Amino acid sequence: MADSMEIDDSLYSRQRYVLGDRAMHQMAQSSVFLSGMGALGVEIAKNIVLAGVKAVTLHDSRQCEVWDLGTNFFIREEDVHSQKKRVEAVHSRVAELNPYVQVSVSTVALDDSTDLSFLLNYQCVVLTETRLTLQKRINHFCHSQQPPIKFIGCDMFGICSRVFCDFGDSFEVSDPTGEESKELFIQNITQDNPGVVTCMDNHTHGLQTGQSVCFREINGMSELNGITRQVTVVSPYSFAIGDTSSFPPYLHGGIFRMIKIPKTYSFETMEQQLRDPRLLIPDFSKPEAPLQIHATMIALDMFQEQHKRLPSIGCLQDSEVLLKLTEEVNETLKNKVCVNPSLVRCVSRCARGCLSPLAAAVGGIASQEVLKALTGKFTPLQQWFYLDALEVVQPLQSLPAEEFAPRGDRYDALRACIGEPLCSDLHKLHIFMVGCGAIGCEMLKNFALLGVGLARCSGEVCVTDPDLIEKSNLNRQFLFRPHHIQKPKSLTAAQATLEINSELQIAAQLNKVCPATEDMYNDAFYSRLNLVVTALDNVEARRYVDSRSVSNQKALLDSGTMGTKGHTEIIVPYLTESYNSHRDPPEEEIPFCTLKSFPAVIEHTIQWARDKFESAFSHKPSMFNTFWQNHLSAEDVLQRMNLGESMEGGFQVIKLLSRRPTHWEHCLALARLKFDKYFKRKALQLLHSFPLDTRLKDGSLFWQSPKRPPSPLEFDVKDSLHFGFVVSTARLFAEIYNVPYSEKNLCYDAVSSVLTEVKIPEYRPAEKHIETDETAKKPDQLKLTVSSEEEREAISQLEEVITSGFITPENLRMTPLIFEKDDDSNGHMDFVETASALRARMYSIEAADRLQTKRIAGKIIPAIATATAAVAGLVALEMIKVVGGYGFESFKNCFFNLAIPVVVLTETAHVKRIQIRDDISFSIWDQWSITGHEDFTLSDFINAVREKYGIEPTMVVHGVKMLYVPVMPGHSKRLKLTMQKLIKPSAERKYVDLTVSFAPEADGDEDLPGPPVRYYFSHEAESSERA
Repeated sequence: MADSMEIDDSLYSRQRYVLGDRAMHQMAQSSVFLSGMGALGVEIAKNIVLAGVKAVTLHDSRQCEVWDLGTNFFIREEDVHSQKKRVEAVHSRVAELNPYVQVSVSTVALDDSTDLSFLLNYQCVVLTETRLTLQKRINHFCHSQQPPIKFIGCDMFGICSRVFCDFGDSFEVSDPTGEESKELFIQNITQDNPGVVTCMDNHTHGLQTGQSVCFREINGMSELNGITRQVTVVSPYSFAIGDTSSFPPYLHGGIFRMIKIPKTYSFETMEQQLRDPRLLIPDFSKPEAPLQIHATMIALDMFQEQHKRLPSIGCLQDSEVLLKLTEEVNETLKNKVCVNPSLVRCVSRCARGCLSPLAAAVGGIASQEVLKALTGKFTPLQQWFYLDALEVVQPLQSLPAEEFAPRGDRYDALRACIGEPLCSDLHKLHIFMVGCGAIGCEMLKNFALLGVGLARCSGEVCVTDPDLIEKSNLNRQFLFRPHHIQKPKSLTAAQATLEINSELQIAAQLNKVCPATEDMYNDAFYSRLNLVVTALDNVEARRYVDSRSVSNQKALLDSGTMGTKGHTEIIVPYLTESYNSHRDPPEEEIPFCTLKSFPAVIEHTIQWARDKFESAFSHKPSMFNTFWQNHLSAEDVLQRMNLGESMEGGFQVIKLLSRRPTHWEHCLALARLKFDKYFKRKALQLLHSFPLDTRLKDGSLFWQSPKRPPSPLEFDVKDSLHFGFVVSTARLFAEIYNVPYSEKNLCYDAVSSVLTEVKIPEYRPAEKHIETDETAKKPDQLKLTVSSEEEREAISQLEEVITSGFITPENLRMTPLIFEKDDDSNGHMDFVETASALRARMYSIEAADRLQTKRIAGKIIPAIATATAAVAGLVALEMIKVVGGYGFESFKNCFFNLAIPVVVLTETAHVKRIQIRDDISFSIWDQWSITGHEDFTLSDFINAVREKYGIEPTMVVHGVKMLYVPVMPGHSKRLKLTMQKLIKPSAERKYVDLTVSFAPEADGDEDLPGPPVRYYFSHEAESSERA
């Protein structure tokens, strides 16, 4: 990418949707100098190389030590034994992350006497593990250049970390938020001073006062078309745009779009900022923490300068020295802060250690700042960010100092922070991780560095993912390389994780976690686990895993990203709500009539094209195959149709069979007829049914915004869009009908000579109903009534193909296609792109480029490695707290948007208790249990619940089967039946979970739901399940 400036979409597609092509090109021309190959440095190296900068120089002069094995995922045991320099050990492993990036190494001394002119070769300098005095010197040099070299300083000492940015006196940002500019329809514009614009259908505009919008397609007040106006927000649905009183009155229509205005930011040097820092506050429950850590970390730098070392682990004298230095630093600050002695002592004790998940989180955030520095895309950090893991270590203060002392192994850096007992608990952990994509790879790296699930401690990490590796994964899923493409994600990631830490026990599986695999991931499986981690990309799967975790009382750590945004949610039994406790509003569906006849925006035409692909090339071939698998022969079908038998799907299947092409030329003819149907006849029919002057009952025009009147398209083989549609459609027909063709069949001359021979039937308008009701649903094609004339035609067509000898096993089979957006050679995206663009042209809608079309059609989630690394690091920090059995107030959920940038840490939601009676309540985590025997009746069950829990069930349900509902006829007789007879369990089934309800306290109220009641069929079943 760096040399040719061609963006490799097969590698970078998901990132392109985050950064855009302009930023990608700027990165590909930029060089970065990165010093320090410790935990933080290697994280930043990984992320910016994956992103695709032109060149990175890795600088470090230290030698590999055993300690590094627990903090640097690119250093191996053999590197330690052979006494390699750290930078030499990581160089090749960083370089192989991205073949487009030039990665070089430097081991020269970087100190107070170094000539810094070599830095003029770089657009950005990133320092980690560098003394503060040297950071200040290098920052001053970078700031004073013209243009300035962007400077980022990152530090991490045990449980505290900081990021500092200085991008010069005047740094222009082209796109401060990265949010896509929305286009919205206008309901009204007042003729006033100021004129007020109201959005159609109460859509929120999402604007802020001071932003600008541009107008088009306004009827009446047409002077506004094409001009930009600054807005003043009036309400979520309206805004003022200045004086419109001299314009003609607004009639109808119109669209506005937010215009992005570049913004300039000014930075001060580190020297200037130390005394009066501009700080980002991540946790509003402790707003003073960033300034407290600022003072403490400066004091730590002073301690190092004075003692040539960091404070010793557990040394009380050192912690008191650091506390005194912190108080001195505080006196120099413009805004004093209350020094927190507990924080300072924690920092002192852990300063030599390293929490690798904290490095991952801060490394992700710092890496995004590097990309901002190079591209001017997104709002830069102004100017300090501090993140601490105080909640991880505070509960461990009472442990004796020797628990934190080094033992000469790879976990010494971790042990210095959390102590040996908690290290040991991590080693014994049994974790189930669902998903092994970008977040999954990052989590496995964190597990390896933390020593989660070690074989020698009988621990285990079980990971499952049914997917295979694709090239587009390599941009974020850093455990995978080009030679892994088309190999299983879970197996490959497991192998790569063992290279980081061979002590792990990893069980890699290829299963989906869903109701169909519940016999495998059953309650017995969950009973062996300590916690569950989701690394999923869809809500449905998250909801299912959450429900299984709750029913088995297991902690669940969930996270996700979308572009630069990320979230983490920590779910702990009996303490917090679960994922299913809250529901996002469902996505707005495009009304059927809008898709079919009245598209208004490009998303409508893209979805229409995608639906056409699904219908013609996937659904119909599948239906065709199913039909002939279920019917013995064509003769048998004909006989049954002649007898007047209705055959579901028969009409459509016979139509497909009678029109089945056998040669490439037939496929082209079919495609040409489709062009006429989609882009000419459809428009003519709509204009016949609703002429341009059609008015509604209230006198308003039918064809007014958001409805757009179509214009029929005349086929022109010389038009590249027309040609592209016909060729791509013909190719797909050839695929589903198994018709061979060659490359020479696709050239212009060959195609145009065939198309000149295609006879296009004359258009005759039909008197048919066109749906205009936006609430109407799409009808089921198989259930549509078929007229007697259509039936006769189908019988006649079937007779014809039978007598012609056309019925062969091959002709009764089609090949359904599965839409694959990332393979440009298969023609799938060619069809969707051209079909969408032609429909957009027909309705005078601005077309989308291929990249945008692919994102919408493929429902692609924009993604970037920086956000993935940050989210996984934050989750792994919370995992340590879960394993330590910490209290509710220790846990933090997080939402961040690295583009703005904002990082918000909040308390988790406390679990709610549902009151059944004054003295009886339950939460989502509670489960009641009743143990029966072979002769145990439903009446016995109800009595047992009353006796054990003090309340009598009024309804008992098993799955979807109602076992006992008193008002249902005959249900009272069931009270005498045994539970065995009512439930009919399989021989190996030991228990069932039943849903029970209870009578309300007041008459007229609804029955109250209770917790699930687990019914064991025998005492033996209960004993074996609990064993």
